[in-house]
Amino acid sequence: MPLVKMKEILTHAKANGYGVGAFSVANLEMIMGAVRAAEELRSPLILQIAEVRLKHSPLSIIGPAMVAAATNASVPVAVHFDHGLTEEKIREALEIGFSSIMYDGSHHPLEKNITETKKMGAIAREYGATVEAEIGQVGGSEDGSIDLEMLITSTDQAVRFAADTEIDALAIAIGNAHGVYKGEPQLRFDRLQEINSKIEIPLVLHGGSGISETDFRQCISLGVRKINVATATFNKIVNMVNTEVPFKDYFSYHESVIAKAAENVKRHMEMFQSVGRVKEETLNV
Repeated sequence: MPLVKMKEILTHAKANGYGVGAFSVANLEMIMGAVRAAEELRSPLILQIAEVRLKHSPLSIIGPAMVAAATNASVPVAVHFDHGLTEEKIREALEIGFSSIMYDGSHHPLEKNITETKKMGAIAREYGATVEAEIGQVGGSEDGSIDLEMLITSTDQAVRFAADTEIDALAIAIGNAHGVYKGEPQLRFDRLQEINSKIEIPLVLHGGSGISETDFRQCISLGVRKINVATATFNKIVNMVNTEVPFKDYFSYHESVIAKAAENVKRHMEMFQSVGRVKEETLNV
């Protein structure tokens, strides 16, 4: 089916009260596993890769594979460029055919974040792509190289940011963190509820690996529609390699990586309540 805009997926999720997993991928096997899971569970899917990961998975190679997988899937799949930092790479992703981008200006002061987000948003809209951005600062960095301090999103700033930038989805910081959590996550549901009551667009939760099912469900009930998952999938594959019996050949390894990626994606889709949202007769959400 045609590549789907992320906005369409999130609009349906908001209208029907569920969350959609945005699964970071690093190779062909992870792409195939995520799509396999989505098709088996009849769930919408967001495939994504962050700019900091491109040193391992060049965008010119993995990007077309992500777009092709989405286009050939039997369920709605959006392809998202996550944590875009530079205009160069955002444009490259859009030229490849990504249907969504996130510009991450959360490290800038509010005024500069607004200015730069508007600039990147205008570029994305030239391609008809969905635009996500972030205010506040999620703990840790996307690739785990920097131990960034968590900065809880201000409600007033979130309201102004959403209005001034006219983005389609807003990532907020409520005690969530990238990578592996140090102890139990302490999410600020009060702040999430407050922001959700004042902003119409779908909210996004980064740092989804390690959050409990109960907390996921609470976040979804309070307006979170897109939930990013990366570390959980990477760790699932590494643990498989480290613990399973030696593989007979490369292709048995290849199949095992696909299976483990699919297993993790399915587990999160069940927690996010996106299973069965795609109707067979229409192939639409």
